[in-house]
Amino acid sequence: MSNLVKRSFSLNGHRTSIALEAEFWAVLTVLAAADGMRVAALIARLDAARDPTCPLASVLRVHALHADHAVC
Repeated sequence: MSNLVKRSFSLNGHRTSIALEAEFWAVLTVLAAADGMRVAALIARLDAARDPTCPLASVLRVHALHADHAVC
């Protein structure tokens, strides 16, 4: 796997950065497009639905691995 790629997003009115491997970003981009949204919108949706005790980066990796799943 490649090195981590850091991207910044606004979630709930504040900026945050998420570092994931390039391969995970690629899959998240495809999944977001399949749902007719941008990656930022997908991340916001997953962030809103996640258990606050689960790290967002972990939720994103699990989502990338399993399109139909319960996250955390």
